[in-house]
Amino acid sequence: MSHPSGSISTPTDQPKISSLARRIHGWSWQAFPIGMGTGAVYVTLSGLKSRSPALVTLEAIFYFINLILFSLNCSTLLIQAIVYPRQAWRLIKDPVKGIFVPLVVLSFATIIIGTINYAVPPGYVSVNFIYGLFWVYVTLAVVVCFPMLMIWFNSPHDLTTFTPAWAFLMLVGVVAFNVLKVVPASDPRSIGVLLTGYVFQGLGFFMTFFYICIYIIRIMITGFMDGHQANGAFVACGPPGFTALALINLGKNAREIFPHHGLVTPEAGDVCFASSVMAGLLLFGLAVFLFVFGVLPYWFKVHKHLGEILGCWALTFPNVGWISTIRVLGDIFNLKGFFIWHLVMTIIMCTVWVVLFSLTLLAFWKGKIFYARDEDVLKDLGNATLVDDDEAKSFDGGDEEKKGAGAVVRRYSGEYEDVERAGSSLRRF
Repeated sequence: MSHPSGSISTPTDQPKISSLARRIHGWSWQAFPIGMGTGAVYVTLSGLKSRSPALVTLEAIFYFINLILFSLNCSTLLIQAIVYPRQAWRLIKDPVKGIFVPLVVLSFATIIIGTINYAVPPGYVSVNFIYGLFWVYVTLAVVVCFPMLMIWFNSPHDLTTFTPAWAFLMLVGVVAFNVLKVVPASDPRSIGVLLTGYVFQGLGFFMTFFYICIYIIRIMITGFMDGHQANGAFVACGPPGFTALALINLGKNAREIFPHHGLVTPEAGDVCFASSVMAGLLLFGLAVFLFVFGVLPYWFKVHKHLGEILGCWALTFPNVGWISTIRVLGDIFNLKGFFIWHLVMTIIMCTVWVVLFSLTLLAFWKGKIFYARDEDVLKDLGNATLVDDDEAKSFDGGDEEKKGAGAVVRRYSGEYEDVERAGSSLRRF
């Protein structure tokens, strides 16, 4: 029985791969930015100066969409890890797709913020539950991000291909000040939330600040990033923008928490708030500059390919930090122009979400994203055999032998082997 070169076959007939199997195999961690972009909508909407009940209902709808997307991504990736474990591990180790793994933590942060805004006020969720969620988030951030750092730094990387998307972001400070909205300042637990927010926000910012420095060096060497990497320029806005937002809001809470518990000095809270506002202003300016720095060359550099639509979601969530800071600074300095600026940016954010979500659905329907090829699925099936030359022409129902220069993917004694031709070397999984 002969097979065309590079075809897939099994000891009997070639099995037909279902569309669902191709979807599960082709799913990746790049799906989480869709939920984060959805979270960006209700986070920016919740910061508007005037909010009608209809607007709050719209925010809640986006919150539930985010919940559905988060559950879909987690369940699909779990099924992929069970059915196609090699593909799941391949995605984690991939130098490009692997950097999206920590986004599950950031996506979870948007879920917590939405829960605080829309589930706590009606009484559906208790303060104790939110407090527990905070520590779950901190634990998840450490458990996910630090091992990924070890994996990522275990291999060298070319600075000429560097993108800010390589940075591992932690939004513990942002989650902390949202938790403090429902945890009273008189509660001793507020001290732990406040200090943890400061520590981890500082850790996350300074590490990502180093990445921003590398980003500036990279564009000095190669010029502005182009192709799908052009989207990564907006990720650089995230660390200074979110840190500005976190510092100002944590300082505002420190002004109440420190005096209430007699910590440091009676004036410590006011000093902390004042210094946080000053630092927040400096970081806000950096975030706005990085946004302009990314948006000016964007249209001329980005690829207009439907298959690269997932990278475009970087236009949404990383900008939430500095956009929300606009409203906070408007409140502090009573600047009405900042309220208008925030409203305009919120409208733009919602418009971008509609465009991106529509194009993402179109790309999904056309099979441009999250859709693996038949041969890729069969390659990771235990009973699949890949014949890559004309010499492997028969199967005896038992163990297969590699003949000639072809490649055979086989199952033997419960173990999976992937034998590829690469000169005279063999690579074993």
